[in-house]
Amino acid sequence: MTATLTAPLALLGATALYLLFAWLACAIIASYLSQRKGYTEKSGLAAGLLLFVIGPIIFLVLPAKKDSLWKRFGPFGSTMKSG
Repeated sequence: MTATLTAPLALLGATALYLLFAWLACAIIASYLSQRKGYTEKSGLAAGLLLFVIGPIIFLVLPAKKDSLWKRFGPFGSTMKSG
């Protein structure tokens, strides 16, 4: 009986681990985007944790604040944007 249950339970554990990694990656991405666009990092973290896949998408759609890093340096850059 235990041999027949071991494989499905092991697969369920691996799937849960991958879903946990995806959940944490969404939280990290939403936190980064919110901080870069001039919002608080906590709001991005909360959105990423509570809204899983939709959290980062929300912060991609939200407009950047006037003096945010997103407006000055772009999404990934650390040097001034020209123009």
